[in-house]
Amino acid sequence: MYSIVSTAIVCGIRSILVQVEADVCDGMPAFEMVGVLSSEVKEAKERIRTAIRNSGVRLSPKRITVNLYPADIRKSGTVFDLPIALAILAAYGRIPQKSLEGILFAGEISLNGEIRPTTGILPMVLAAREAGKRVVCVPKENIREAQVVKGVAILGGENLNQVIAMIDKFHKKDGKNVVAIANNIEETRVSERTADFDFASIHGQKVLKRACEIAASGRHNMLMLGSPGAGKTMAARAVSTILPPLTEEEALELAKVYSVLGIFSQREMNFRQRPYRSPHHTISLAGMAGGGTVPRPGEISLAHKGVLFLDELTEFKKPVLESLRQPLEEREIRLVRGNGTYFYPADIMLIAAMNPCNCGYFPDKNRCTCSKAMIERHLNKISRPLLDRMDLCVEVSRPALCDLTANQPEESSAQIRSRVKQAQRIQEERFRGSGLLYNSQIPSSAMKQWCAMEPAGEKLLNETFERLEMTARGYYRALRVARTIADMDGASEIGRVHISESLLYRSIDRKVWDWE
Repeated sequence: MYSIVSTAIVCGIRSILVQVEADVCDGMPAFEMVGVLSSEVKEAKERIRTAIRNSGVRLSPKRITVNLYPADIRKSGTVFDLPIALAILAAYGRIPQKSLEGILFAGEISLNGEIRPTTGILPMVLAAREAGKRVVCVPKENIREAQVVKGVAILGGENLNQVIAMIDKFHKKDGKNVVAIANNIEETRVSERTADFDFASIHGQKVLKRACEIAASGRHNMLMLGSPGAGKTMAARAVSTILPPLTEEEALELAKVYSVLGIFSQREMNFRQRPYRSPHHTISLAGMAGGGTVPRPGEISLAHKGVLFLDELTEFKKPVLESLRQPLEEREIRLVRGNGTYFYPADIMLIAAMNPCNCGYFPDKNRCTCSKAMIERHLNKISRPLLDRMDLCVEVSRPALCDLTANQPEESSAQIRSRVKQAQRIQEERFRGSGLLYNSQIPSSAMKQWCAMEPAGEKLLNETFERLEMTARGYYRALRVARTIADMDGASEIGRVHISESLLYRSIDRKVWDWE
């Protein structure tokens, strides 16, 4: 007999539907599996054979052939165990083929028939919904993850026998027997974790706070330079507290990345909160950008729609830092492998911090103990192309004692976040229907349309461009930052004061990198 069961495979963070065909016929007893399979999928036949026997089902010796198509896609992972087992049982006539129609199955099976959790359930359920399927059967431990997707009934199985009984009952009752497991995902989507860091804890540092607010309002990249202990790390952590929550669409896209890595629980309780990632400087290239034998997302993708903070920037390996250049422009990572191309999202707000020299006190020549050659080696760890992609460069000075001991309360993150939301609402209205969301995304071809300047502001920008020998990228990034500053002031046109402040944040790197 012949049977067919639907499942899915994850490629990158998207999922592709896969059909599992099973044929059982008379002949020399054998169990063959075809369809461009990895070693773990080929090994499934031993797990499945043993799991069926230990579930109390006795099958007569026959020739079993299982095919997974489309055959031009390599199948890997253990997600195919459950659908293969059900396809075989249906081919033997132990399960009505009709009861399997319209349901997508995914899960790993242990030798005793238990259904174990697997990774990538969220993109699979999304693919099932797009394909018109309204029922998905997943391991019980993956139910919460699957229930994030609306409009799909979720069946959770603990073992093979329970799944068989459940789908039979579901088919007979036309789905009315499904009891919804308590689902608090809507509550977790809107809940906000108490912030560990708040701008109210940062005393003084008005220029730094202003730069952080500008960066958050337009989602601009920012580089902080300063001596150790000046407050760079604390400011970077506080930036994530002034960003508005994720939209439903953004939260789902980010959750897919965590689902593929099997760490969806990290997003479940903070579903709408923007991520903050701070990898150690010893991270590898694959850890940052993604990759591996079986490609997996890296830290850049885990920080999608949020903040990626690189502390001690000069301590990162140069190939790791250079891997950031293309994602910062394209907001996407493409990993090309022999078996296909994998796409991972990379729309990040990069915040980096570094000391201006090894001892940390340059350009204060009274305290700096580094030679000119040492300083040059230290600064040359950051390439000009990467530096050019930083929209704002801020010099962070040691706070004054009077600021630390002052009793005057500082602005809280909640107060700053309200202004950031207002600036982003202006951008949302401006870019409505264009596919853009923030000023940092304005293409160079649309500058005249959305970055209209007053004559005085345009004159200042043009003069500075020639005097500082700015690159075209630097010119446009300065203009995007000025557009954000104008939005924060509620101005429709970019004035001279907005251009002047924007250029101030691009002149700090000249002071440090072009010193004599």
